Amino acid sequence: MAKQDYYELLGVSKSANDDEIKKAYRAAVKKYHPDNNPGDNTAAEKFSQVSEAYETLSDTDKRARYDRFGHAPQGGGGHGGGFGGGGFDDLEEILRGMAGNFGGFGGRGGGRRGPARGNDVEATITVDFMDTVKGAEKDIEISIKDTCDSCKGSGAKAGTVAENCSGCGGTGQVTQTVQTILGYMQTTNACKTCRGTGKIIREKCPPCGGRGKVSKPRTIVVKVPKGIENGQHIKYSGQGEAGEIGAPRGDLYVRIMVSQHKLFKRKGNHLFMEKNISFAQAALGAELTLETPYGEEKHTIQAGTQPETVVTLKGKGMPLINAPNRSGDLLITLKLVVPKSLTDEQKDLLRQFAGETGDDVDNLDNGKKGFFGKRKK
Repeated sequence: MAKQDYYELLGVSKSANDDEIKKAYRAAVKKYHPDNNPGDNTAAEKFSQVSEAYETLSDTDKRARYDRFGHAPQGGGGHGGGFGGGGFDDLEEILRGMAGNFGGFGGRGGGRRGPARGNDVEATITVDFMDTVKGAEKDIEISIKDTCDSCKGSGAKAGTVAENCSGCGGTGQVTQTVQTILGYMQTTNACKTCRGTGKIIREKCPPCGGRGKVSKPRTIVVKVPKGIENGQHIKYSGQGEAGEIGAPRGDLYVRIMVSQHKLFKRKGNHLFMEKNISFAQAALGAELTLETPYGEEKHTIQAGTQPETVVTLKGKGMPLINAPNRSGDLLITLKLVVPKSLTDEQKDLLRQFAGETGDDVDNLDNGKKGFFGKRKK
């Protein structure tokens, strides 16, 4: 069978530079590596071919001879059977970064995979803002895949047993040998026939359909810690889906969504809010009643307090999640509120005050006397 053109194998043009060839080679190795294609002989062959292509195209002399003579035997020179131009280092780097069971070149892969751990589960719960200030306990109802009571997780119908898989001899794994330019490489992967269990079920358990697991409702008590932020997760180890027989359960992750508060806005461990005050309170000073997450507090503002003044109440913010006995601060911005409607008497009093301060409040409508100016006159 004629060999495929090296440039086509790597998916590059004949004018490709070294960096383009190396990038294409790395992508091809990851795509066709046996660990990513268990049992796929075509992929294994492609893996060997792209390695051979890169060995030639990464070496200047070999590439020149290939461009001239193609796949014809090229004879001596180069680096013998190894990679030219640092190819071995490139492949080793790629293989180190890839997931999979292989024990090196010419050696045997890792041991038996063993029963698979259960999947992790994620649930979401919405809590009130004050629950994150004081802490709380909430019940949630979720459905989790658990061990089937009928077959005890084996997947076989009651009264029957699962047989050893003929494809792997009951080990759950198959070993494949691939010839590369570096020699022979053996990789061990989960058996496709039995999906790594080592067993074949002839009569499946009716309740679970041979899967060994069924969905079951469960009530989980979620402890909402003080100071937790919107979107954070709480992990409950071993509360996820059941694993295969002999394997541990997965974990449960509960995502906390916090409803907004009508007054308080959170930034980190500090809280922010606004408090409306009148002109008289700002000018003369006053004792204000301020609402905090921990109850009302009295606070005195001095005469002449300016709009947008920020009052800081130390330790009245959010508790620190890792140190719940400590809290951030509550920062309150004082907002000056101007009344929209006044009685005639109130207007006269303000007009007198304006006269004392030299403020012209009657010069309305581009210098024309307004209604209140006429009334005063």
